[in-house]
Amino acid sequence: MDKDFKMVATTISGLEGVLADELRKLGARDVNEAIRSVYFKGDKGFMYKANIALRTAIRILKPIKKSKVFDEEDLYEAIQRIKWERILDVDGTFAVDAVVFSRNFTTNSHYISLKSKDAIADYFMLKYKKRPNVDLKQPDVKIHIHIHKEWLTVSLDSSGDSLHKRGYRSATNIAPINEVLAAGLVLLSGYKGEENFIDPMCGSGTLLIEAAMIANNIPANINRKHFAFENWKDYDEDLYFIIQDSLLKKIRSSHFKIMGFDKAPSAVNKARQNIVNANLEEFIGVHHVNFFNSKKEVFGKTTILFNPPYGERLNINVEEFYKSIGDTLKNGYPNSTAWLITSDFSALKYVGLRTSQRLPIKNGDLDCRFVKYELYEGSKKQKKEEVPE
Repeated sequence: MDKDFKMVATTISGLEGVLADELRKLGARDVNEAIRSVYFKGDKGFMYKANIALRTAIRILKPIKKSKVFDEEDLYEAIQRIKWERILDVDGTFAVDAVVFSRNFTTNSHYISLKSKDAIADYFMLKYKKRPNVDLKQPDVKIHIHIHKEWLTVSLDSSGDSLHKRGYRSATNIAPINEVLAAGLVLLSGYKGEENFIDPMCGSGTLLIEAAMIANNIPANINRKHFAFENWKDYDEDLYFIIQDSLLKKIRSSHFKIMGFDKAPSAVNKARQNIVNANLEEFIGVHHVNFFNSKKEVFGKTTILFNPPYGERLNINVEEFYKSIGDTLKNGYPNSTAWLITSDFSALKYVGLRTSQRLPIKNGDLDCRFVKYELYEGSKKQKKEEVPE
C-alpha cells in the first residue's frame, strides 16, 4: 500500500478556501491554506484523483527536497544532492520552472530555472557521462523550484500543462475566462445543480460548462488527454484507471435548466462547439439573445452568474451598460440570485442594486470583485411586510 506524502495544489488568489474545501471533500488529509496554494497529504492514488477531479487547482506539486539556500552556489549544491536517476532516465527529457521570493537572490526566476537545469544536467554528466535533454513542451519530468526567503523547495509537477486546460475549449472569444476561475466562481456562488443556472453574457460558454460539470458531478479534467505523472517511473496505470472509474461512477444527473445567452451569433456558435466538445449538449442550452431585452422564463429559484465586459476588454459606455444590467435584473429576474465579476469597482455603483456580498478575487493580473445581488419577487421591503406577525 502506498504511503501518504505531502503535496501542494496551486490556485488563483481568492480561491484558496474553495480549493481547501474541494480537497477535504475528496478525502485529503492535513489540509492547510497558504497564499495561492493549499498544502495537503495523500497517497499516489489520491494524487491521480486530485489531478482528475479538482476544479480550482492549477497544478499539483509533489515536494521531494527542502533545504536552506543563501545564494546560487547553495542552490546548485542542494539540487546536486538529489538522486536524480531515481526520478529521470539519462535518455529522458526534463524542464524546470522557478518561482523566487527572496532578497538573497537578486537574479530573476528564469535565471534560477537555468541554474537548476545546469545542476541536474551536470549531475548526470558526472555520473553517466551523458545528460538528459531539455524539452519545454512535453518533458518526461517537469521540475518546480520554489525559493521563499532562505528556503528552497524542489517539487515534481504531477500535472504538466496547467489544469485549467480541460481539453474541451477549441473556440474562444476576446479574453475568455480561465476555466479554473470559472469553476471557482460557480462554487463561490453556492450553486450545486439544485436550481436553474443562467449566464446571460456567456461568450464561449466556459461558465456554463463548469456549472454543468458541477451540477452533474463530472470530474473537471475527464476530457484531458495527458498528465505529467503518466511519464513518471512509478506510474501505475491500473491504479489510474481504478481511480478514474471510481470518479465516473459518482456522476449524477441534474434536471434543472442551464442556459446561456449572447447577443453575438459568433459567440453562440463558439459556446455550442465547446459544449459539444465537453459532451454536455444534453444539459446546456445556448440562445442568441440580448440580455437587456430578456426576462426570466424559467420557473423557480435561479442562479445568474456572469462575467460582463470590463473597460479593459471592450469599448462600452460603462455607466449606461451597468445601469442596464441592474434594470434588467430588477425588472426581469425575480426570485433569483445574481453574481457578477468585474475589475471596474466604480462601475458597480451604476447597477443600482445593493450587494449582499463582495468577494476579492484575481482575474489574471486584474484585481476584481465578485459581487452578489438578491432579487426578490417585489422589493425587499414588500417581502418583509408580507411575512405574518
